[in-house]
Amino acid sequence: MNRRTRRTLVIVAAVLLLLALAVFLRSKAPPEAARLLPESDGIVYIDLKPIRAFMPKRLNAPQRVPEYQQFVDATGIDWERDLDQAAIALHRMPDPNGPNGPVAYSIVLVGKLNGKRLNAWLAAHSESREVYAARTIYNIPSEGRTVRVSQIGYDMVAISNTPTPEQIHSIIDRHRTAALPFAGSSVLEQYYHEVPLLAVVWGVGKIGLPFSQSGAISVLGLRLPLPADSTVIASLAPTIPITGSLHFEGLLRFRVEEIARDESVAAGQAQDLGTIVSLFRQISSPLADTPVNRGFKELLTTAAVTRQRDRVVITASLPASFVAGLVEGQGEGPSPSPAPAMDISK
Repeated sequence: MNRRTRRTLVIVAAVLLLLALAVFLRSKAPPEAARLLPESDGIVYIDLKPIRAFMPKRLNAPQRVPEYQQFVDATGIDWERDLDQAAIALHRMPDPNGPNGPVAYSIVLVGKLNGKRLNAWLAAHSESREVYAARTIYNIPSEGRTVRVSQIGYDMVAISNTPTPEQIHSIIDRHRTAALPFAGSSVLEQYYHEVPLLAVVWGVGKIGLPFSQSGAISVLGLRLPLPADSTVIASLAPTIPITGSLHFEGLLRFRVEEIARDESVAAGQAQDLGTIVSLFRQISSPLADTPVNRGFKELLTTAAVTRQRDRVVITASLPASFVAGLVEGQGEGPSPSPAPAMDISK
């Protein structure tokens, strides 16, 4: 083997090694939609493609509110069908009684878009527009605040209802460096490595802010023993590969981990949460035998509250049929409930 051949083989091997390394790093990186989000207090991410594998394939067409039907007719976009991913940044507002309430949002949506029709709809509903880094931002008035919307890619839309345009500018800037696999906000950098592999829904940071009330987190009217600014790592992940069958037979692993101020606080919170879980088990026992109720009971039966130093961990198993049951409950019956509007102007 001559010197030129050896040199060629070394170069090819080096290139292949770099490509393999790039693929490996990309597999460990947060999803691109989440990496584009600006600095925030918390992040929630939903991957709808695998979630749809849990769903029954035959459902009655949802009944839509008129405003959403008009949006679908004008743009050709049906978020229930065309949305693949949603990444949401939560921004705590200094005045919880202001137009945004306690939290403002910056959102990146990924899915099938008809850019020409979408931009025509945005232009018709905006009161002004701004061109930033070659991207048009449409300013849409909504309930005393401005919602800023921009199509940043052929399959991506950025939305923000924060008081200033700084956040949507940041999304556009990050989109230009999206190829960097570990780029992203400080919240993502600090906590994403603790999100379980293959999680289809996850949240990191102060994701309880939308449920905050009087300094605590309230869910379904129940005040949890957690401060409103608790740092939480939550996830929902399949425990076995998705088969794509009509009714997925596997389990989803539900996990919530809260980082308390210190170990003594964590011990008290774990005890209180354990009491709440026991109470719900008793309340759920007389519920009717339906797929949704069975899933709810399974969640409570398998729920476990543990403490690991200054962390309170809640784990449970949830049948994927529970998710399908929720959808079936919306799609069947003589009077199906209207589908959520998902109006991007809200």
